[in-house]
Amino acid sequence: MARYTGATCRLCRREGMKLFLKGDRCYTDKCAFARRGYAPGQHGQSKKKLSNYGTQLREKQKAKRIYGVLEKQFRTYYERAERIRGISGENLLRLLEMRLDNVVFRLGYGNSRAEARQLVTHGHFLVNGKKVDIASYKLSVNDVIAVSEKSRATEKFKVFAENPKTLPKWLSANPENFEGKVVADPAREDIDVPVNETLIVELYSK
Repeated sequence: MARYTGATCRLCRREGMKLFLKGDRCYTDKCAFARRGYAPGQHGQSKKKLSNYGTQLREKQKAKRIYGVLEKQFRTYYERAERIRGISGENLLRLLEMRLDNVVFRLGYGNSRAEARQLVTHGHFLVNGKKVDIASYKLSVNDVIAVSEKSRATEKFKVFAENPKTLPKWLSANPENFEGKVVADPAREDIDVPVNETLIVELYSK
């Protein structure tokens, strides 16, 4: 499986904002963006005015990095979003939100999407009672996500259960039973990612 293996904090600096790719570390003084809030590289501190294309490209890159997908996979999501009835940009974000790794993160099992993705690929979760270790697995309404019986005894999952997160409206959770459920398709107002999806649509529509 192809994945980004470079410095994670470099991505936040390149986009000019915190993307919270490292979870709790992003809230501390160790955050690289807090110490060096400019783009990486020799000319990172120089001021450059972006063209319309540059602005659209940065928005696409930001979305890719938040959800942890590469270019080919992101393009596939966009093409799928175009075929769904409705607004393409919102459909795109909805498809990304319904990835298993993202839902696991939203349920609080992971301090970041990267950690949630690792937990999924290590086989810690069941979907409707069946083990699923594919991070990009697409969930549907009424799907139940649960921590496997063997994993519930580990200290990491006990900590997650004792510190439940505030959930978006389209998810419900039962921390005592280590379960969560997709109760609806996510609406745009429930997707709290700092992305202007309209610019992404404009980029791909060229």
